[in-house]
Amino acid sequence: MAAYISGIGVLGPGFDSWPHAAAVLSGRRAYEPKPTILPMPTLLAPTERRRTGRVVKLALAVALEAAAQAGAEPGELKSVFSSSGGDGHNCHEICLSLSLAGREISPTRFSNSVHNAAAGYWSIATGAERESTVLCAFDASFCAGLLEALAQVAVDEEALLLIAYDSEYPEPIHAKRPIPDAFGAAFILTPHRQAGSLARIEATLAREPVDLLADRELEALRVSIPAARCLPMLRRLAMREGGRTVLEYLDVADTVVQVDLCN
Repeated sequence: MAAYISGIGVLGPGFDSWPHAAAVLSGRRAYEPKPTILPMPTLLAPTERRRTGRVVKLALAVALEAAAQAGAEPGELKSVFSSSGGDGHNCHEICLSLSLAGREISPTRFSNSVHNAAAGYWSIATGAERESTVLCAFDASFCAGLLEALAQVAVDEEALLLIAYDSEYPEPIHAKRPIPDAFGAAFILTPHRQAGSLARIEATLAREPVDLLADRELEALRVSIPAARCLPMLRRLAMREGGRTVLEYLDVADTVVQVDLCN
């Protein structure tokens, strides 16, 4: 399964955009780990904006950056949202409410607890009416989302937006699911090469040694946040190097991504 990448968005610890991440991953800029700063989703009306949690802000930010880079109209794109969990802070507040005598849960918190909340807010923010797939595969969520997105592009021959994102849980859940911070990446995938296409990627399954990152702190980021499993592929794109990248996926198979540059 193959597609062309025409836009990328990245936000995470020490990364405020794809150009910033590309400079770090290519070695042109030193990596400085800093807490992720999530922008307010200005496309949403004030009422919806106040209700959004960290995963929604994260997903919308990287999706909008990728669409802007590709010159794509956000509301016209099919989409695949992939995350290993939901809104950790919202989940914490619901669990806290259930532990109290009244056990009363805010309707807003309940509506934001569903796994497709980010996709719903994306539709509200952009007016998107195209179909959206929302999936979860625990630590394998990035590759699961990538394979689903590539399958849809191959079958439907339409452009598609892939968004992979994860955020942290507060204690005590953090002790069981120690994701340290929020990280997200988005890609505009097209079935055919366009004027702004960055690279062609083709994915297959195999059992091969996974690509690691030489920088100790970047490697720690890759292994600690499921969505960041895409970092070796992003590094290849940042360095403008074609070739094979093996991304960590399942115990029985990893995802091999062949990257061929367009220019």
